[in-house]
Order: sequence, then C-alpha cells, then structure tokens
Amino acid sequence: MIKKVLVIISVGLLSHIGFSQAEDTHELNCFNKWAVKFDERGADDIEDGVYTDIIVSSRIGSKATCYTGKVEVINKKVTKVSIVREDGSFEEIKRSWKNNSNKDVDIINGMSESMITVHNELINVLWPKKIKPKKAAFKKAPDPTDD
Repeated sequence: MIKKVLVIISVGLLSHIGFSQAEDTHELNCFNKWAVKFDERGADDIEDGVYTDIIVSSRIGSKATCYTGKVEVINKKVTKVSIVREDGSFEEIKRSWKNNSNKDVDIINGMSESMITVHNELINVLWPKKIKPKKAAFKKAPDPTDD
C-alpha cells in the first residue's frame, strides 16, 4: 500500500515538474521578437517606394520563419512582396489568398497587416530600419535617508 502511494506521489510530482518546465521554455519566434520591439519603440511612417531592407515573416501556428526581402509600397499600402534568394535574386511571393487578404494591406507602426493564405499561413512585412531609437530609461528616485 505504501509503495502505491509513493508511486502515485512520484508520478504527480514528475508530471507537475514536466508541465512547469514546458511553460518556462516558451520561446518567442522571429516574428514575435520583432513585434515586441516595434511595440516597445514604435516606428516611423513608411512612405511610398521600393524597399530592399525589409523582413518577410511567414507564420503557421506558433512556428515562424523570417526572410530578408523587397516590397513595393504604393499609396501607403503593401503591393508586391519578394523574398531574397541566397544568390541575391528576388522571388515574388505568390500564394492563394483568403478573401483577397493581400489587397489594400495597411502598414501600421512599421509592420504590415497580416496577409492570410487559404492554408492559414500568415505573411507580414516588417521595416526594421524604421524602428525608433531606444528611449533612455527612467531615472530612479533615491531611497529616503535618516537626515
């Protein structure tokens, strides 16, 4: 009887440790890391033109892959998006889009709205060079003294 109780307690403790470690090892993917930075600092407005210094994020579920790319912006909207190949050439992203989600894509705070494929892949364009400079930290007040 004591052995059964010890086994039950051991299994309970091991499963608790396993679940708590799984929660602690949650890592941010490349898109989330950039999104946090854009959210913290903000970004300058994106003007019309062709940008070759952008990041293209492709997400499915919690997995993300980020590529360097090129984008054309017309009327402050994302139009043509390409990814850079290892040889320096560009390949335009061609997908089947859900509800024309690649049309009239706004740019908010240095990041495009998500474009959604029929396979639920989320594509975003990010302008890392448009992130505003890091602000100085707040100066902490001194502790009280006995003077």
